[in-house]
Amino acid sequence: MGGSSCGHAGDVPHRIRVVLALTLVLIVGACVTPPEQDAARRSTEPVPTTGSPTPGTSTSAAPTESSAAPPPSTAAKPAWIVGATPLPLRPDGFGKVLPTPAVLENRSLPTADRLPPPSKGYTATVSTIPDDVLRRSTWRPDCPVSRNDLRYLTMSFWGFDGRAHTGEMIVNASVTQNVTKVFETLFANRFPLEEMRVTALAELDLHPTGDGNNTSAFVCRHAVSSTSWSAHAYGLAVDINPFCNPYIRGDLVLPELASSYVDRKNVRPGMIFAGDAVVRAFASIGWTWGGTWRSPVDIQHFSATGR
Repeated sequence: MGGSSCGHAGDVPHRIRVVLALTLVLIVGACVTPPEQDAARRSTEPVPTTGSPTPGTSTSAAPTESSAAPPPSTAAKPAWIVGATPLPLRPDGFGKVLPTPAVLENRSLPTADRLPPPSKGYTATVSTIPDDVLRRSTWRPDCPVSRNDLRYLTMSFWGFDGRAHTGEMIVNASVTQNVTKVFETLFANRFPLEEMRVTALAELDLHPTGDGNNTSAFVCRHAVSSTSWSAHAYGLAVDINPFCNPYIRGDLVLPELASSYVDRKNVRPGMIFAGDAVVRAFASIGWTWGGTWRSPVDIQHFSATGR
């Protein structure tokens, strides 16, 4: 038997079948990925969030409304939220006197409008106390003054934000004209007030936060560290910017975070000084100033009773 390296002529169809089979194996092998490689590939591919990709489009689906990141807020965060941080208590029940936070050292927080601002110039109104105002005030039947002896005022004032606002106040009926006259003078001098609103009963029992700055008059409470009624309980006293003009007695400062304002040489807006427009305005109606007292020194306080 013998033959050439190419084999016999009868073997040609067999060789063609072998070549075709080998070619098919190579083609299929190139297109099929081993399972472990396929799994690794799938783990790194982006997964469409909705449906299957359309031929000719990207496999990364556009984010749906629920998956899209919310737009950044454009509202400015408040520099300080008044009343948000309770203070540790002293043995006498007041808050611990702490250094004034940097944001409050030159206090100029904006005023939140609770009433419509004045449309033009200074405006004041005097009325009996509306029922809803009385309910949110500190008045109760055992207060030393009746409801009928009090009046509800609204008055224009300038805020630390340089805008005119309308505030509210409860005072004794006998002093309405004098009080509105004083605040007209403060408005004319653009003396800034941060807030002027009726004090709520719940505020009297709140844990101290030491950062209040509400200009107010009637508050049915006793004098500080006393069992006697305060002049405020009769509607015969007004406190102006308490934070900028603190009450000082020994190591006690009220409000408790206002310690930087004990230094009266560091003059800032909203502070009261002997002989200034605020002191002169109250002196013109015969009221006394607590800033002249020896102890306590109550710089914020003006009263018709001398106490």
